[in-house]
Amino acid sequence: MPILFLIVFIDLLGFGLVIPLLPFYGLDFGAGTTAVVWLLGVYSVAQLVSSPLLGRLSDRFGRKPILLLGLGCSVVSYLWMGFADQLWMLFAARFFAGAGAGTIGAVFAYVTDTTTPEKRARGMGFIGAAFGLGFTLGPALSLVISSHPTARELAIPLFIAAGLSTLAFVLAAIFLRESLPAEARHAVSRPSRLDFARRIISHRPVLLRLITIGFIVTGAFAALESTFTLWAREKLAWGPHEVALMFIFVGALLTIIQGGLMGRLTRLFGETRLLIAASVLLFFGMLGVPFVWGVPPLVLVNIALAGGMALFGPSSNSLISREAAIDERGGILGVSQSTQSLARVIGPLIAGPLFTEFGRNAPYWAAAAAMVIAVIMAFGLLRMVPAEAEVS
Repeated sequence: MPILFLIVFIDLLGFGLVIPLLPFYGLDFGAGTTAVVWLLGVYSVAQLVSSPLLGRLSDRFGRKPILLLGLGCSVVSYLWMGFADQLWMLFAARFFAGAGAGTIGAVFAYVTDTTTPEKRARGMGFIGAAFGLGFTLGPALSLVISSHPTARELAIPLFIAAGLSTLAFVLAAIFLRESLPAEARHAVSRPSRLDFARRIISHRPVLLRLITIGFIVTGAFAALESTFTLWAREKLAWGPHEVALMFIFVGALLTIIQGGLMGRLTRLFGETRLLIAASVLLFFGMLGVPFVWGVPPLVLVNIALAGGMALFGPSSNSLISREAAIDERGGILGVSQSTQSLARVIGPLIAGPLFTEFGRNAPYWAAAAAMVIAVIMAFGLLRMVPAEAEVS
């Protein structure tokens, strides 16, 4: 687990280095508001397609080869963006990066392979902390490297991100051990992705509800995330430095909660109650954005949003993994990640026009309304998940 943490952290450090500057990079290439939103969203389009496929391949061939494939895609995509001189090249490179990011299901499957059910949420939180730490230090590094992100200046962070992903690839190739037993890889029964979806819809109501909640939460958060830079620029006159500082703050909260508190919180409350708390926090966070008038209330809003996302990911993934056998975890977690990728496509697709046509606060009103449904569905899990499953 420590080596997986290090690999994910190094790769996400590069991702966090680039992502706060990417909207400004798109603007420098002449992209409008909708194009900037889709420069972020095209990543999720590719991830939507690749996640279930790569998850199933990890069930068949093991987690390590699929993780190496994803890291290799990251290296190529960063280099491609670094050498880009036209907007279409940015979109193509982002699409390629998203295809490689479909390995996230294999990452979470690796965690389920190496943890007991009682410690699974803690393990998910541990890897989530690697994500949070990458999102914390990456934007901090971007502040040092690039003060005014023109096309030439942003190429430097992109090449550094490529180097970081290369380092993660080398570490994974040398030190990461395969987690999936050979007998599980050689299992005979391997339903197709369509069969997986049918089984979930028809015979697994808990899984269906969990995946649906994940879809709503991810879509609502994607609507917020894809328009936040534009919102902050219009509302608070923020530039890349201020946006990066907020990313650092949010990433630090994610790291503290997932890395230091998730295990204790799970023992005290159980995954289902933490999922409910996460949904409620996200609702209030999204509802609060339109009422922000300055930095202090924005900090409070981001505490709610960061806290909600920090609790939601590990709790949701842990509950989903409990519903899957060892030889299908990659596939089921891949399906879950695929639906979340679809949500990351739909969220910006709705948020961009809402922002343009109805004002900067419209996406957040819509996101808060969607979260009402997620909160109601989350409370419904209390009668669906057996009480003993919550004991850890």
